[in-house]
Amino acid sequence: MSVLLEEIKIYKDQFKKKAPEEKQRLMAQATKELEESGVAQGLKAGDQIPDFTLPDATGKQVSIKTLLSQGPVILTFYRGGWCPYCNLELKAYQNKLSDIEAAGASLVAISPEIPDASLNTKEKNNLEFTVLSDAGNKVADQFNLVFNMPDYLIEIYKSSGLDVAGHNGNDDWELPKPATFVIDSTGKILFAEVNADYTYRTPPEKVIEIAKNI
Repeated sequence: MSVLLEEIKIYKDQFKKKAPEEKQRLMAQATKELEESGVAQGLKAGDQIPDFTLPDATGKQVSIKTLLSQGPVILTFYRGGWCPYCNLELKAYQNKLSDIEAAGASLVAISPEIPDASLNTKEKNNLEFTVLSDAGNKVADQFNLVFNMPDYLIEIYKSSGLDVAGHNGNDDWELPKPATFVIDSTGKILFAEVNADYTYRTPPEKVIEIAKNI
């Protein structure tokens, strides 16, 4: 098992011990409903990605076309710096950054957080790769990843002190499904993994192997 998946398992076990049963039940229900709804299935391997430009954590505009001209890109969509599973994932990718670069690829993480919140996430996790701000989930929507949170889940998040709306600079309570793509220099998706279960993340080792073989 990868280090990331082991760390996620440890966190989930701790959550199950600490969190009220009703909270756990409702959060599991939301995941099940999202899975069964069939929405936000994401782009697939073989699809061409949309052309986009987004601001990084410092506000600088970053073009995916420019990044792809330098080689393949590992692209991961995460929910936000408030999400513990996202932070575990981002740290795991940071720990494997030298392997990603040795494979000739670059790493890009995208969330709906405003640049200031993205900067906090980047600094908190000591991230040395590109972190982009997708306000209003416009690019995530082009990747078919966006869903609306159910009202009961919004209430759980609010009561837990998670100000998702504040992080995203709006009140729409939309999120992208966590998703990871490996994209070749032509913009074609070689690997895609999208999961309704936000506690599952793609291990870095999996995508590094694909990047090595491009």
